[in-house]
Amino acid sequence: MVQNVSTTNVSFRRGYDIEEDSIDGAPLKSDPEYYDDDGRLKRTGNVWTTSSHIITAVVGSGVLSLAWAIAQMGWIAGPSVMILFSIVTLYTSSFLADCYRSGDPMFGKRNYTFMDAVSTILGGHSVTFCGIVQYLNLFGSAVGYTIAASLSMMALKRSHCIHSSDGENPCHISSSPYMIGFGAMQIFFSQIPDFHNMWWLSIVAAVMSFTYSIIGLVLGIVKITETGTFKGSLTGISIGTVTEAQKVWGVFQALGNIAFAYSYSFVLLEIQDTIKSLPSEVKTMKKAAKLSIAVTTTFYMLCGCIGYAAFGDLAPGNLLAGFGFHKLFWLVDMANAAIVIHLVGAYQVYAQPLFAFVEKETAKRWPKTNKEFKISVPGLPPYNQNIFSLVWRTVFVIITTVISMMLPFFNDVLGVIGALGFWPLTVYFPVEMYILQKRIPKWSMRWISLKLMSAVCLIVSIVAGLGSVVGVLLDLKKYKPFSSDY
Repeated sequence: MVQNVSTTNVSFRRGYDIEEDSIDGAPLKSDPEYYDDDGRLKRTGNVWTTSSHIITAVVGSGVLSLAWAIAQMGWIAGPSVMILFSIVTLYTSSFLADCYRSGDPMFGKRNYTFMDAVSTILGGHSVTFCGIVQYLNLFGSAVGYTIAASLSMMALKRSHCIHSSDGENPCHISSSPYMIGFGAMQIFFSQIPDFHNMWWLSIVAAVMSFTYSIIGLVLGIVKITETGTFKGSLTGISIGTVTEAQKVWGVFQALGNIAFAYSYSFVLLEIQDTIKSLPSEVKTMKKAAKLSIAVTTTFYMLCGCIGYAAFGDLAPGNLLAGFGFHKLFWLVDMANAAIVIHLVGAYQVYAQPLFAFVEKETAKRWPKTNKEFKISVPGLPPYNQNIFSLVWRTVFVIITTVISMMLPFFNDVLGVIGALGFWPLTVYFPVEMYILQKRIPKWSMRWISLKLMSAVCLIVSIVAGLGSVVGVLLDLKKYKPFSSDY
């Protein structure tokens, strides 16, 4: 049963109806039992749900490429760079958490998104620059996750095919049907109204990220035990195995991979907007950031270092791919299944802020698009569905799926986006907003230190971007749209 619903003062946080007092049929938004101080439905997030959102956003399938990244730099530089990135990310996350409310940290105006904070605190051209970089990152992540999920689904199919034919059939498989299948799943999950209604999906995705990370770790330990050797060197891949130019570009590209692995700042405030007000959102977010970054860094170090110890300079781009069709193939299959489930949630964590931005701006310009219909499902509470959201989110998923099929090597392109996005979103904007909010005097030691950190991170982003661009150019030589078989 579908019926029209009044759109007067409709919140962008769509969701299930709740019974409440009303005036002339309109919700009484001053009721603190159901609504927060800004008139929106009461937030219920805590340290654990917030941590699960962050882990889902940070720990993606990129964790499986960290062994390759360490192989480019070696035992000294590899782990050191990972630790430095984690420290910088945690440090600047605390700056960004303080930007959720302008003025008073408990009762100040809320900044619901990263762009809201930039607009309120910095303003001017910073808003345009921030918007371009942020939403390009979100869009690129959706495409990259589509490709990564399809590769894992293909690995499952190919594993079954090879074992059922006793290895006689090479089992070449096209990626397109699997990308279409993943896209179909995302069309369904994209109708989840917002972050506030998908905490359960983030928790499931976070559990899956632990699952395949642990499996990759276990398989690495098993391989070390089987060979009885602890591979790798202090400086990584040596000149001779690769040319000097390849060594340099490899190190740069590795920086890009690690930078992207730690990038989640552009969804931090959206995640923080799910947290209940007491204790303050800032305190809860800072605790969650410490917990989640400590957990993810531990997994990154274990998976990266164990993977490098198992494969040495021959560490594959995807750690699981290095085990081929190992005797523990069922364990590899389990890991690939976990990757697919995780990326279903990760896709939404990155897509939801983009969905919300487009829907908010569209409703401002064309209020009639904010029309909702109440859908009654037997046995479930009534549900409000926005028609524009249904169409826009479906079109978005279709576009990301088509681009994934056209550019099946888009993970390298995603590395470019991640490298270029690390400095502005993770470092520059949080630092600049922190300086203004805390009124740090110009040319003071603290001001100089923050500016120096920002400059160093800019250089890292530039060289990482260059390395990733070279990877893209190499992939272009074997580019075949819609016809990638594995």
